[in-house]
Formats: sequence, C-alpha cells, structure tokens
Amino acid sequence: MTKQLKRIAIKVGSNVLMRRDGRLDVDRMSDLVAQIAELHESGKEIVLISSGAVASGRNEIKPLKKLDAISSRQLYSAVGQAKLINRYFELFHKYGIVCGQVLTSKENFGSRMHYLNQKNCMEVMLENKVIPIVNENDAVSVTELMFTDNDELSGLVAAMMNMDALILLSNVDGIYNGDPALPESSVIREIAGKSDISAFIHSGKSSFGRGGMLTKYHIARKVADEGILVVIANGARQRILPELICGAPVVCSRFLPSKKPASNIKKWIAHSGGLAKGEIQIDKGAENALYGAKATSILFVGITGVTGDFRKDDIVKIINENGSQLGVGRAGYDREKAIALMGKHNARPMIHYDYLYLD
Repeated sequence: MTKQLKRIAIKVGSNVLMRRDGRLDVDRMSDLVAQIAELHESGKEIVLISSGAVASGRNEIKPLKKLDAISSRQLYSAVGQAKLINRYFELFHKYGIVCGQVLTSKENFGSRMHYLNQKNCMEVMLENKVIPIVNENDAVSVTELMFTDNDELSGLVAAMMNMDALILLSNVDGIYNGDPALPESSVIREIAGKSDISAFIHSGKSSFGRGGMLTKYHIARKVADEGILVVIANGARQRILPELICGAPVVCSRFLPSKKPASNIKKWIAHSGGLAKGEIQIDKGAENALYGAKATSILFVGITGVTGDFRKDDIVKIINENGSQLGVGRAGYDREKAIALMGKHNARPMIHYDYLYLD
C-alpha cells in the first residue's frame, strides 16, 4: 500500500470486537483505537464503520418475554449502541481525539438529498478533526430496509466520502484459495480487474454479525471498480493498520482500484440499486448498444416494458429480455411519462449515460 493514502475508511466486524463468550473485547477495541489514533495524528482522515452494537447489547439485557427477530434486534442495538459509542469516546479521549456518532439506514442512501446531507455531516466532522463512527440505525431499521451487513454500509460510505482506501477488518487474514482450515490453502494477495474468485469463498456467516466473506468479496469488487483500494485483513494482528498504510509485507487480500474511477454521481447510483423504485426492460439491440465501444444512454426506442411506481430522478433497474439485471440508473422521467414514450424515437434518454451504472 502507498503512503499517499490520505482518506481511509476502516470497517471493524463484530467478530473482531467480540470475545467468544459474546462480550465486548475491550483490550482489542483499545488496541484498534490506539492504531487509529496513530494514523489520525499522522494526518490521515479516518472514518470508522463499527459493528458490535447488537452483540454488545445482547449481553447487557435479558428480555422479559421471547421477542421476534426485529424486536430483539431493536432492543439489543438500542442498548448496545450506547455502550459501544461510550467506550469509543472514552478510548479516543485518552489520545486527545474527539469522535462522533453517525447512525444511518439504507433508505438514507436512496434519496440524493439525504445522501448529500450525510456526506456534508461527515465532511464537517473530518474538517474539524473529529473521527466519525458510523453504524446502521438498527433500532429503526426493518428487514426490507436493512443493509446486508456493515460491509455493505462501509462500501457505501467509502464511495460517498471519496475514500482513497477501504480496509475491512475480519477475523481471518483475507480470502483463501481453498478451505482456510487446510494447511495447503493460502491467502490470495491481489485481485485485479474482473477476476472472479467467488468459487474459492466459503459462504458461511460470521458468529455475531450478519455477513460473511462472500459479501465482503462482492462489496470489495464493486468499491474497487469505483477507483478505491480495498483491503481485507485480520483485525487481531498487532499493528495491522499502521503496517498496512506504510506498505509493510502484511498477509492480506488487496483489491486493486480501477484506473478509470466512476464519477461521484455514478458511485451513488451504483450503491442505490437495492432501493430501486422500478424496472426498465430493454430489447436485445439496446443491450448490445450498452456494451459497445461508445458510451450509450437508455433510449425509449429500445424500451419494451416499464414497471414499478417511480418519479423522475428515482433509481430504477435495467432489465434485459431474459429478465437479468444489467445495471441501475437515475430515471429521466416518471412512470407515466416513461410508459407514454416507450418505443418512440426522438425523445430525450430515459436514462442518460452519465447517470447509468452497469453491473
């Protein structure tokens, strides 16, 4: 890694922060804060995306009756988030560093206004040497509006804040080329371009969190395609963060950034597909044009179907004749106008190339 990295997002997973008995690992947390403080004092701008609220709260309170999955998550996160942020505040305070809490939800990334408000909030914090500590607002999130996990959230934050690098700290050294438990397996050190290594990845979930290595892989690929270096590394290793930043030979998986990074608006669109309000179906000719040598918009002449209830500027999915998703884009018209113009020539694009992201 290079010393030129200035702005860095660091995501810490639940399995890094929690002990085997489910309690918060204060020693590990303290060590990571010391490493982040060192980077902060050297002039790096750090945004910390931290899991651990639900797992932390689960250990503090016993429900009076059996709760459903959503209610228990809301209860544990409300208690656990207070515990988690208080601990972070105390630990950073020892180094003379102020941290601040930013709770968000997936819905906040679907609205361009809310997206920019979040960005502005964190920009102001960084300008004033405050370390933002970001987590999902689990107390108000419901199943359909939840992030897959904090890996997804960290990818959104990294793109939104134009990070130079995203570091995903896990409880393993990276992505292995086989079963990590077997001695012949080794960490894949570098992933570039469209290399597909998903076949190597175990699909199991983590003990305390919702995600797993497959989620990390897909998020890392998308973020790297947007021009951001992504590293998956072991958060339990001593001085893992300073060594990664200074370029020490650390065992980890690095996803090399694209040499043609996406624009800020395309980064937002790329990560907003989960909140798409509708679908635009296109014919084979329009699909071929999208993947041609020249940049191409979605024109009405190639549109064969419009579904959903969306307004102008909402995010919609682009679907081919086989029903496969090709990408997402920002609608240039609302649903009614799009249906009226479907199949016609000489109209402005339904989705302009500048507001189109192909998967």
